[in-house]
Amino acid sequence: MRFDIITLFPELFGPHLSQGVTRRAFESRQVDVQLWQLRDFADDNYRRVDDRPYGGGPGMVMLVEPLERALAAAKAARLEAQAEPAAPAIIHFSPRGQAITQELVQTLAAGPGAVLLCGRYEGIDQRFLDRHVTHELSLGDFVLSGGELPALALLDAVARLQEGVLNDAQSHQQDSFSDGLLDCPHYSRPEVLTGMPGQSEALPVPEVLLSGHHAKIARWRRERSLEITAQRRPELIQAARAAGRLSKADERFLADLAAIEPKA
Repeated sequence: MRFDIITLFPELFGPHLSQGVTRRAFESRQVDVQLWQLRDFADDNYRRVDDRPYGGGPGMVMLVEPLERALAAAKAARLEAQAEPAAPAIIHFSPRGQAITQELVQTLAAGPGAVLLCGRYEGIDQRFLDRHVTHELSLGDFVLSGGELPALALLDAVARLQEGVLNDAQSHQQDSFSDGLLDCPHYSRPEVLTGMPGQSEALPVPEVLLSGHHAKIARWRRERSLEITAQRRPELIQAARAAGRLSKADERFLADLAAIEPKA
C-alpha cells in the first residue's frame, strides 16, 4: 500500500518512520510513504501557499491552486507506480471529521493506501475540500496545529497491522477495540512487586495467570476486558451486544457485575 502525504513539514515524518517496531513496515515498503512539500507547488518567488480569508477574521487560509498541483502530482506518481487503478481516497484531517476508529484503521490496512492532506493555519479553502476530499478524519474533540500528528497516528496504526511487523502475529488481535472492547490488564516480572518506601503493600500477579490453565486464563482476560469496558466505555458494551459479539457467559458476567456495583 502507498500513502502520499501533502504537508508543509515533511521533516516531521522521518524520525517516526525510522523508529520502533513499525519501522519494519516502512523499511520493507509494505507501507510506502511518499512526502510532498506543498511549497514546491507554489507559483511565486515567496512560495506562498496561504492568504487572508474573504470576509475577514483571524488566521490565514491555505490556497486551492498549490494544493491542486500537489494533489495532481501525487496522483500521477501513484499511477506511474501502479499503486492502484482507481482514484485514491483523499483524506483530510479536521476536528469536523469522523473519529478514527480501529475498524476504520483495519479497513485502510487492507486497502491500497490513500493521499493524506495535512492542513495548517486557519484551514483549507472549502472549495478544494468540496472538489477533492473523500474522507475527513479526526483524532478527537480537540484542535491541533496541523494534520501531521493525525497522519502519523494513522500511519502507525495501519503499519502495525501489516503481516510480519509485530513480533507476535496475535498481538494486534488482542488490542483494545479489535473485538469492540477495551483490552484487559497485562502483567510481567516480578511475580510479586514489593511495596514502595513507606508502604507495606505488596502487589502480586493475579494467581490465575500463573496457573498454566489456558482456558481459565482466557476467561479471566475476557472478564477483565468486559469489566473495564463496562466501567469506562459502556457504549461499547451496547455496541458489542447489538453486533452479537457477547456470549452467554459474557452476559452472565455482566449481569453479576451490575448486581454488585454500588448504586449512585
